[in-house]
Amino acid sequence: MLTETNLQELLGYQSENRVLSVYLNTNPIEGSADVYRLNLRSMLKDISLTSDAQAVDNYFCREYDWSGRSVAVFSCAPDGFIRPYSLAIAVRNQVVVADRPYVKPLASLLDFYGGYGVVLVDKQGARLFSFHLGELREQEGILGDSVRHIKRGGASAKSGMRGGMAGQTRYEDEIEDRNIRYVADFASHFFSENNVRRVLIGGTEENIALLRSHLPKSWQSLIVGTFPMSMTANKDEVLDKAMHIGNQAELHKEEQLLNKLVTGAAKERKGVLGLDDTLIAVHDGRVQSLVMQDGYRAMGYQCQGCGYLTAREMPVCQYCGSKFKEIHDAVEMAVHKVMKTGGDVEVLQHTHKLSGFDGVGAFLRY
Repeated sequence: MLTETNLQELLGYQSENRVLSVYLNTNPIEGSADVYRLNLRSMLKDISLTSDAQAVDNYFCREYDWSGRSVAVFSCAPDGFIRPYSLAIAVRNQVVVADRPYVKPLASLLDFYGGYGVVLVDKQGARLFSFHLGELREQEGILGDSVRHIKRGGASAKSGMRGGMAGQTRYEDEIEDRNIRYVADFASHFFSENNVRRVLIGGTEENIALLRSHLPKSWQSLIVGTFPMSMTANKDEVLDKAMHIGNQAELHKEEQLLNKLVTGAAKERKGVLGLDDTLIAVHDGRVQSLVMQDGYRAMGYQCQGCGYLTAREMPVCQYCGSKFKEIHDAVEMAVHKVMKTGGDVEVLQHTHKLSGFDGVGAFLRY
């Protein structure tokens, strides 16, 4: 399973040799292993890095079990470097040869499908799930004290006494409240340990409201949706519901994000729009969050001295005087630089028509 640590390793990988990056769709619903092997060999047939192409082919022939929906493989054969990652999310077939691993599709997957935490809650306990990139990463269940429900009029003791109707009701309420508090505390630790970035709660409206009210505000702010669901639901049902709600929440979040970005760029100078201004901010180390449309790419130029990126062809670098080389995807290089300096990358999965945004922009640190 791909993790943030894996991505950081790829971001930090440097070599004097070229790196082959391969993304292959292997969704068993859409085709067989034989079909995908043919697709792979067709993709690799014109690759000049023959040792890397062979290393990738060997991985699929000897090691891959064809259980995932897609695979990302990175190879630099002269360095003995190969990193395969089986993914539960389908990706578009791509082959890229560059001076570093091509990670933009992975950044997109992690941004959209990473870090989902789900709680199914009732009065006696909860089931908790952590989903990452479409896979179940962790699952736990907890039970509090048993809650005894009695029929009205079934108690023989006096009202207000333990065992009487009022006393029994208060006692049950205390247990239910204690159980919900226990679930909230347990869920907070579960979310933290599993690096959850989106929270969903399933159950009855009453139980959802109770749990939400007991969660710390830091986790309340990450709740992206709630839904009715039985405590006996299986993990696939929970995952499908989480992805559906997450998709709707992501659309709303993207709309708010873009409105804030366009406003910030126009009035407060807290953001920039357009490739060239974004690349300048990346070079200056001012980017807090890079925002780009999924699939957006653009040719660019990189200074061979200081690494400055630009969308415009220039004779020499304005910063160090060195010459430029043409690069096939300036946005990919920007993703590398931003993530290596601790910035975020927001990849927009939905298409938005908003004046001023043409595919890329950034929120600035200063």
